[in-house]
Amino acid sequence: MSKIYFTLTGTKYYHGNEFLKPGMKLKLKKEPDNKFDKEAIVVKKEGLGEIGHVANSAHTVIGESMSAGRIYDKIGDTAKAKVVLVTPHGTICSLSKKSLIDNKHKKTEEAVDE
Repeated sequence: MSKIYFTLTGTKYYHGNEFLKPGMKLKLKKEPDNKFDKEAIVVKKEGLGEIGHVANSAHTVIGESMSAGRIYDKIGDTAKAKVVLVTPHGTICSLSKKSLIDNKHKKTEEAVDE
């Protein structure tokens, strides 16, 4: 599977995006109780807490990156990611392959087969 990219948005409502740098590690956490979006995924940075959300609108998703709705079922309750590119319109991040549910399932199957 090729890399999965997503747009980090809403940073202006938290700490801005000036501190974000390529390679910076982030944590994603599903927010099933979010009253605005049932597929909401909050993005956190260690030491800062919440810094934004995975974009989930055609107006906020940049280019061919995936929306929260497209990655929601590909991850568990939490996932890891890293910053790839910071722009004035949003930040492009890549999802860690180790965070993908299919990847975890395959590793479990391989361990059972051995």
